[in-house]
Amino acid sequence: MKPDWDKLTSAFADSKDLLVADVDCTTAGGKPLCNDLGVRGYPSIKYGAAGDLQDYKGSRGFADLKKFADGLGPQCGPANMDLCPEDKKKEILAFQAMSAEERATLVKEKQDKSEALESEHKAFVDNLQKRYAEANEKKDADLSQVRASGLGLLKAVHAAEKKKEL
Repeated sequence: MKPDWDKLTSAFADSKDLLVADVDCTTAGGKPLCNDLGVRGYPSIKYGAAGDLQDYKGSRGFADLKKFADGLGPQCGPANMDLCPEDKKKEILAFQAMSAEERATLVKEKQDKSEALESEHKAFVDNLQKRYAEANEKKDADLSQVRASGLGLLKAVHAAEKKKEL
């Protein structure tokens, strides 16, 4: 994917409307941004207005990425209210009516809730993985016990006896 992404970056290098860039989420410089954007796996592709990026779920070949990027343009947001449906306009206006402190508090509350949900999900998945590993070990031990109880020899005797019958 990297060569196609680099090609896409070059194709939009002079764009005044679109930014195509990459961030290394494994470095100290990139980790905070990736955490803020909710990047959970690599490579992740995000698009949209700053502060409201969405996950790209399409094909990752150059032609498909370019076609998708060509179709992007200004989106509903505080800078483009004319592009917003009425419900989004009302929501933006309500947020704009708040004080900076109120918005910061609300952002923190929602981020904390999001982090709690992610943490809860991670604990659930970790528990599932542990249970799967334990079940796999038990299955392997049980199968080994069945084999050690003479299954192979029993099959060999059974096959030999069948041959005699022919």
